[in-house]
Amino acid sequence: PLDEIYPILYIDAIHYSVRDNGIIKKLAAYVILGINTMGRKEVLSIHVGANESAKYWLSVLNELKNRGVKDILILCSDGLKGLKEAIGTVYPSTEFQRCIVHMIRNTLQYVSYKDRKELAQDLKQIYQASTEEIGYNNLIELQEKWEKRKVSLDNWINNWDNIQPFFKYGPETRKIMYTTNAIESLNNCYKKLNKGRRVFPTVQALEKSMYLSTKMITEKWTSRYPNWGVTIAELHTFFPDRVIIN
Repeated sequence: PLDEIYPILYIDAIHYSVRDNGIIKKLAAYVILGINTMGRKEVLSIHVGANESAKYWLSVLNELKNRGVKDILILCSDGLKGLKEAIGTVYPSTEFQRCIVHMIRNTLQYVSYKDRKELAQDLKQIYQASTEEIGYNNLIELQEKWEKRKVSLDNWINNWDNIQPFFKYGPETRKIMYTTNAIESLNNCYKKLNKGRRVFPTVQALEKSMYLSTKMITEKWTSRYPNWGVTIAELHTFFPDRVIIN
């Protein structure tokens, strides 16, 4: 059983090599990490193997609902295929936030090395802007600047509706929701604990390893997010009927 409400949820994938009927395949382990109302992290579930699709994510999210999760305020993720459509069906009131760190990486990987530092600095004018309007205006100006150097920022423009939700929040909440660093840090722990295993003999062996690794990692999670009181008060302001502060 899980909590009825999670203010923030992260979903990310970590890939492993698994032997399946004598053939070695790359499979994704989709990890769902939640921050509960007390500001503490919880690994809610891990799903191995299936391809990304709206139908797949519907089954994952319905499993959370069946385990007692009635509401999710904000879901942060990279552009996993079909996830936004599924969250809109199962939890229609949930805000979907694209991970800004992934957006930056996706942009920089198609840029020449000599331009990366300058572009990374320019992109801060978008996601560190004080308001959504200023951020979008800066994006349009940067698009014009970088088009002349054969660099496209179309991905930011096309995904703006998934990027902009965090602009209405203060710096403490923004820091938590616009990056999936929390779950990437968790994935790095999984990698360290399983670095000696290049190929898992079965999917079940991978699932067991992920489960045992999770038990080891989460034993150290004894503190809550810094300044969580500020964040939960802000979320109560935006969602007064969904976040109750005693």
